[in-house]
Amino acid sequence: MTIENRTALITGGSRGIGRAIATALGFAGWNVAVNYASSAAAAQETVEHIAAHGGQAHAIRADIGRSADRKLLITETVARFGKLDLLVNNAGIAPTQRMDILEATEESFDRLIEVNLKGPYFLSQLAANAMKSNAPGPDQRVGNIVTISSISAYTASVNRGDYCVAKAGLAMMTKLFAARLAELNIGVFEIRPGIIATDMTAGVKEKYDTLIANGLTPIRRWGQPDDVARAVLAIAEGRFAFSTGQVIDVDGGFHLRTL
Repeated sequence: MTIENRTALITGGSRGIGRAIATALGFAGWNVAVNYASSAAAAQETVEHIAAHGGQAHAIRADIGRSADRKLLITETVARFGKLDLLVNNAGIAPTQRMDILEATEESFDRLIEVNLKGPYFLSQLAANAMKSNAPGPDQRVGNIVTISSISAYTASVNRGDYCVAKAGLAMMTKLFAARLAELNIGVFEIRPGIIATDMTAGVKEKYDTLIANGLTPIRRWGQPDDVARAVLAIAEGRFAFSTGQVIDVDGGFHLRTL
């Protein structure tokens, strides 16, 4: 699939899974808008890494939980690169403190929903409206929207219920946008990572080292950000042209039920 002058916007693209996705696309020839919320230095590192391999990238600071910032992301991406072909909803936050659902606060819940669910929902709306006037690519799509969710979409963790509820909401969000945008030739996908080695999981490394060694996942290793990036790249390259609303598990087989 020709990717010349194709543009992707990656939220939370400065580190972890987002950085891996941004660099994979940048190395493949995509123009990449790298969104970040706080670490300008990390975002610039991602941009420079892409540029060092001949790619085009631009960092944009924005909090996806804010309406004005979501609009800024789309308008600045299009102003910089001319159009938007791919949105990757990757940005998300963890609870500031894991708390039992009988003690959890409304403040934590509201912030998790604002960033992890409301943000991607309305950013997808803006992105779809920006994409629908694009010329179709070789796969007949005018764009794709990919949301990075989590096994927490269906796995109950009672000490971080707000996070689980937000991820479950992203699963339905994917179905809704897939159903609505099919007639506009925009593909919509959910990628559901499992236990991935990132800053967010660093604090529970010892716990999951043991669980993985004892068979929590059929593939007995930690997932890496590049594992998720390769799945996004497959969608970006048009390899799922007759699919939409699909959930792609990148979880080492965690979702399997075995006896």
